[in-house]
Amino acid sequence: MSEAEASSSLPVAASNDAAQMPPAPALAEQSFKVYKPSDDTSAAPARTLADEYFTPTAADLKAAQTQLAARTQALTNAPLKLKATREAEEKAKQDRWPTTTIRIRFTDRTQLEKTFPSTNKIRTVYAFVRELLREDVKPIKFVLYQPPKRDLKVSDPKVRDQTLVQLQLAPSSVLLLRFEDESLNMSNVPAPLIGTVLSQAIDMPKPLR
Repeated sequence: MSEAEASSSLPVAASNDAAQMPPAPALAEQSFKVYKPSDDTSAAPARTLADEYFTPTAADLKAAQTQLAARTQALTNAPLKLKATREAEEKAKQDRWPTTTIRIRFTDRTQLEKTFPSTNKIRTVYAFVRELLREDVKPIKFVLYQPPKRDLKVSDPKVRDQTLVQLQLAPSSVLLLRFEDESLNMSNVPAPLIGTVLSQAIDMPKPLR
């Protein structure tokens, strides 16, 4: 009887999520942040935005350039390294950065932030985002990417089989989101997140000066 009572006290949704997609859905409701759009972009015109628009700050551009340089150097050196050496380097990175903080920015500049184990793959990030979308938007495909045009598609075997560390996303990265339905990519369209998520939105912290 005591075992039955103990079982019944466990959250049913959490156990179901664990069976289907352990990392993202099981944590979606308790370990993420939502940031409101910046005030200075509230009057942005109603238009479909070019990819270049999504490099909003010098800091974001610098981070993207640094990551691109690191990836280019890694690809250049990869054929020269023994497999064991590459594996040792990846292990060292995972030990140094056991978690990776990902911030997903919507076109209205609403942002989701969540920390994942660095051994997770990009599909875990996709699952987390989709879990928080409105029901009418969940069936619509979207792509997470880095400026200028690095798409992180789960359909790409060179992406889907890599960990967040191997994708050079650790220890933290900003990913932009582009829907297949262009009407959702307009700057005046609110992020299509469920109401309970939007109700948790807080102001972005002020940058340190």
